[in-house]
Amino acid sequence: MTDRYESPFSTRYASEYMLHLFSSDTRYRTWRKLWVALAEEERKLGLPITEAQVRELSEHVDDIDYELVHSREKEVRHDVMAHVYAFGEAAPSAKGIIHLGATSCYVTDNADLILYRDALTYLRAELCAVLANLSRFAREYRSTPTLGYTHYQPAQLVTVGKRAALWIADFLSDLEELDFTLGQIRFLGCRGTTGTEASFLELFEGDVRKIDEMNRNLASDFGFTSCFDVCGQTYPRKLDSRILNVLSSLAQSAYRMATDVRLLQHDRQIEEPFEESQIGSSAMAYKRNPMRSERICSLARYLMADAMNAPLTASTQWLERTLDDSANRRISLPEGFLCADAILRLLKNVTSGLRVNEKIIERTVREYLPFIATENLLMEAVKRGGDRQKLHEIIRRCSMEATARMKNGEDCDLLTRLAGEPAFGLDERELWELLDPSLYIGRCPEQVEAFLEKLAPLLESVPEQGEDVAL
Repeated sequence: MTDRYESPFSTRYASEYMLHLFSSDTRYRTWRKLWVALAEEERKLGLPITEAQVRELSEHVDDIDYELVHSREKEVRHDVMAHVYAFGEAAPSAKGIIHLGATSCYVTDNADLILYRDALTYLRAELCAVLANLSRFAREYRSTPTLGYTHYQPAQLVTVGKRAALWIADFLSDLEELDFTLGQIRFLGCRGTTGTEASFLELFEGDVRKIDEMNRNLASDFGFTSCFDVCGQTYPRKLDSRILNVLSSLAQSAYRMATDVRLLQHDRQIEEPFEESQIGSSAMAYKRNPMRSERICSLARYLMADAMNAPLTASTQWLERTLDDSANRRISLPEGFLCADAILRLLKNVTSGLRVNEKIIERTVREYLPFIATENLLMEAVKRGGDRQKLHEIIRRCSMEATARMKNGEDCDLLTRLAGEPAFGLDERELWELLDPSLYIGRCPEQVEAFLEKLAPLLESVPEQGEDVAL
């Protein structure tokens, strides 16, 4: 416990990987790696920097004196220059060449791009794990009839697996958007105070080929294939919008699925995992609340709202640079990633342990199937010589009477009523024989199989990573 505020993402929801990735230590070590790489590339291109200086810098990437950084920042009111000072104190022979030709955004923006790329890559694997869980579930229950709902009112039959395929389709759309966004992340490089590379024209005495080679090599050093074609002092903040948009999209899909689970758990048809010693309520000991799905919805609302920060920031950037993005981005981007991480951890847990109460589903199907099957029953009665228009009126009248009875808490007796109509020409046994649920699920099994077949190559090598559930 502490007497200072701690983010619930840190204490309850996010994974150790994501917490480490967005930690101050990872960020500032990445700054130092960027300074080392810059010094090395400048040395290779002929600037007066020695191998010994670069080696000394590389030997002190991890031993950051944070007390010195804090005291220096308090004095100079500039975080990057405070870290430059501390790095110089740790590597005194290289003090004079650290950050040579660079502006602050060389380390701040390039580090962010590295972290965001790695975070999206991690989330991609987590999302694929959710898709793999749902795919197994959909295949297992592809032919299990269940009552469909439109407007949350009973509709025609679907299957449990086909409904899961709808969830998969949403998440697959998110995966495609995530892959597109990953493909749009480029390196900023070292571009100077307004993106003109003027300082490097001076350093390299007008040799533009060396500037381009330096930036290509820097990008390659950190796993990027290219730099942004043009930029101001920062990388284009439109990228932040794309990043938070895909996280918001993921939240939307998660909210939709988790809400469906909550509705179905209310109807006792499908339940999220519930551990042996889990307590559902402090007062009502019998409760089995869908707390994970509720938490997914709660976090998803936060993430969808958080995503508004990026377009508001991107749209208000002035000319080559303004600093009113910094404080907002420092919060909204990491928190967005931690929230998406928490949602996916919960989704992995829920989708790996969904419980299908088949007897409840079967009972619900049988309760409503007489209404759903009335068109088929009508066709059979016509085949036996009945008048279609008269039979339609009989079905309409009997259906209304049976519905009124059900609303009074009694069982559905539609088939009994139809069998009691001489003009219908079918007894109750014959009517029940026509009520095989598998006759009323359309192409659900085939649709699920075809969809999963298309999805299979994407999920062939889903890596295992991270914990399965947030507290």
